[in-house]
Amino acid sequence: MATWEPLGERYSAARPRKLLALDGGGIRGIITLKILGELEQQLRHTVGENNPEFRLCHYFDYIAGTSTGAIIAAGLALGMSVAELLDFYLHKGKNMFNKAFLLKQWKSLYEAGPLLDMLKETFGSETTLDLREGKLQCLLLVVTMNRSTDSPWPITNNPFATYNALHRPDCNLHIKLHQLVRASTAAPVFFPPETLQWDKHDPTKTFVFVDGGVTPYNNPAFLLYRMATQPAYKLNWPVGEDKLLLVSVGAGSAPTVGSYANLLDTGKKLLGDLMYTVNVDQDINCRTIGRCSYGAPIDRELHDMVPMDEEGHVENLAQKTPRHFRYVRYNADLSASGLKQHGLDHLRPEDVQKMDSVHYVKELAQVGEAAARQVCISHLGPFGRKLTD
Repeated sequence: MATWEPLGERYSAARPRKLLALDGGGIRGIITLKILGELEQQLRHTVGENNPEFRLCHYFDYIAGTSTGAIIAAGLALGMSVAELLDFYLHKGKNMFNKAFLLKQWKSLYEAGPLLDMLKETFGSETTLDLREGKLQCLLLVVTMNRSTDSPWPITNNPFATYNALHRPDCNLHIKLHQLVRASTAAPVFFPPETLQWDKHDPTKTFVFVDGGVTPYNNPAFLLYRMATQPAYKLNWPVGEDKLLLVSVGAGSAPTVGSYANLLDTGKKLLGDLMYTVNVDQDINCRTIGRCSYGAPIDRELHDMVPMDEEGHVENLAQKTPRHFRYVRYNADLSASGLKQHGLDHLRPEDVQKMDSVHYVKELAQVGEAAARQVCISHLGPFGRKLTD
């Protein structure tokens, strides 16, 4: 029987809900973490009463991530601080995202491999999605791509979801968390795929997974909104900009200009190009359905899509509209012009744009620190109040 325990007190009662979505982007997850670090600090001060034990999982009810975002999302949902996750990236990033190192060291697609071992050590070798274990402190969504069925597989620990029914032999809740996150990070060209047997008694339920970033949900924000509100997923959280907050955090992005030089060049750049266009499209979806209170301009036609009145002034965010949720988007522009705007024109765009820029973690940290200056608790509106309000 589906149950919220041991989180029943938190999830059984009706109340405004808060969602956090994290993009994919390889080692550029350092940028994500720098932004999240500032958000965690401001929230700790305003809603966490300066409690040093405050974590983002105490504030956000549902956290989603794709690829590197899945690593961060899983860590946050387990109650890790942003500082702990950033330390993990800074000290183990080279082994996680250096494709030459990984492919040289790889021994098995099932249990071995540097990334899988690190995820197992960090998240626990036996940790699953089952809330009854008492390890996950909030709802979690991990985006994967099932190559065996050629379809996106967003996997959640929502106890009421159809494929989380405990009587099912292929229940999603039985999958080990470290394996699921590894499946979400298996970027084609970069890393080998991940093979998982969903039902140990049925070999036909064995599937091959690649990076969730090759789905339309490298930016999982709009997907997270759907899975929190649509009846099919059985949460049915009410919509309304005073009832639902969605914060989306990117890992830095920039369009690739020019044509592909050759087949190898195409293979190296195509995944990043697809991820960029997908991220922008999902961002536009959120700004269309939700009420954007902060986000960088989309383009010269759409601008930032923050609602304006007839005189061209930002509408009073205290006045409710029919939008489905309040939306905030934080990211970093990794183009030459974007770095210059951040005061980082001494950095080379090519050094910080690649998903495996493991030799430039210090530069990525600088970008993240600059991007974190966007964060302001006022963007959250009424959701920036104390947890007891």
